[in-house]
Amino acid sequence: MAQGRTGIRGARIGSGPMGEPERGDLAARAAVSFWCGNGHHIQPHFAVGAQVPDVWDCPKCGLPAGPDPDNVPSPSVNTPYMTHLAYVRQRRSQEEGEILLNEALAKLRGPI
Repeated sequence: MAQGRTGIRGARIGSGPMGEPERGDLAARAAVSFWCGNGHHIQPHFAVGAQVPDVWDCPKCGLPAGPDPDNVPSPSVNTPYMTHLAYVRQRRSQEEGEILLNEALAKLRGPI
């Protein structure tokens, strides 16, 4: 009976037996440390000479992370979802809304 094992187990298509020399050498990389507000430590790798960003999103919790563990960036403030009525209330007072409503109802009802 077949045991379900083959000779290419764990191999990737296109990979060579001892690495991938035909694809060239990897660029020189440097690990940069970032810390988020929850204390997570992240070390993404960047090419040597590349511009490193000031803020990096933490893959564990989603908070922004900075290079200084004692001075982590604060999370951005997200405005909550506002309905159409909330936007209208920003532009008009209750009295103005009642005046507009009465005018619209008068137009709909018309002369009786």
